[in-house]
Amino acid sequence: MVTGKDRQKQLAREHYQRQMQTRVEREQKARRNAIIGTTTAVVVVIGGVVAATTLLGGDDKADPAASAAPSASALANDPKPYDPATGTCGYVADKGNGQVKDVGVPPEKVSTAPATMTISTNLGPIVATLDSAKAPCTVNSFKYLASKDYFDDTRCHRMGTDFPILQCGDPLAKADGKNATDGQGGPGYRFANENLAGAKYTRGVLAMANSGPNTNGSQFFIVFGDTGLSPDYTPFGTVTTGLEILDKVAKKGVIAGATGDGTGAPKQPVVIKDVTITSKS
Repeated sequence: MVTGKDRQKQLAREHYQRQMQTRVEREQKARRNAIIGTTTAVVVVIGGVVAATTLLGGDDKADPAASAAPSASALANDPKPYDPATGTCGYVADKGNGQVKDVGVPPEKVSTAPATMTISTNLGPIVATLDSAKAPCTVNSFKYLASKDYFDDTRCHRMGTDFPILQCGDPLAKADGKNATDGQGGPGYRFANENLAGAKYTRGVLAMANSGPNTNGSQFFIVFGDTGLSPDYTPFGTVTTGLEILDKVAKKGVIAGATGDGTGAPKQPVVIKDVTITSKS
C-alpha cells in the first residue's frame, strides 16, 4: 500500500529529476550562446587590436582579456575521464552562464590514495571518506578547490525533508545570506561523471550535483535518507561523522521555494567555514 508520505517522496524525487533536466537544457542553450558569443568576441578583439595597431602604432599582441573566456572547441568537447595508464584526468574550462568563482583548473595528474574530507560548519564537523579509487577526478577536484579556500564561508543552499538531501558548493551562496542564489554558481570548469555503475543514493552518500552528463563542477549533495535517485550523479564518498547535524536541521524545515517539491534553503542555515582533505600515501 502506498502511503501519502511515500507518494510525497516520489513526487519530490520526480520533481528533482525534472528540475535537473531543465537545468541540462538551460546549460546546453547557454553553451550554444557562449560559443556564438565567444566567437564574436574574438572577432571584435582581433578587430580592436588591428585598429589599435594601425591608429596608435602599438605592438601586435593579443588582448590578454580574450584568454579569460573558454574557446568554442573547449565548450564543445566533453572532458576526458580518468586514464589509469597515465594517472590523469581531463578538466574543461567552462564559464557557463558566467556565475563562477574562477580559481583556475585542477592539475591533470591525480592520486588514487584514500582520502578523508572534513567539512567544518557552523553546526559542527561533517567528516567523510573519499573514494579516490573509483572517483579520482572528482576527489582531485575537491582537493584542488579546498586548497584554494573555495568553499569557505558559503551556505548550503538547498535541502529537502521528504527528499532527504543537503546541497552545497555554490560559491555564490554567501554565508551572510545577502547574495541570493538558485544554485547556478560554479568553479569555471567541468569534468566527467564517474562511478555510476550500480550507484545508490542512500543515507551517508556524498555525490555530485550536475546539469547533465559530464557537467560536474563544485556543487555536491549529502544524502541523509533514501532518495531513490537514478544513477546519474557521481558518488565519491561516504559521511562517517555529522549526519545527525543534517537530521536536526531537517527537523526545523526549509524555506519553501517556487519549485513546490518540498526543497528549499534550510531554515537553520548550514554554513561551510572550511574544507580540509587529507590523503594516506
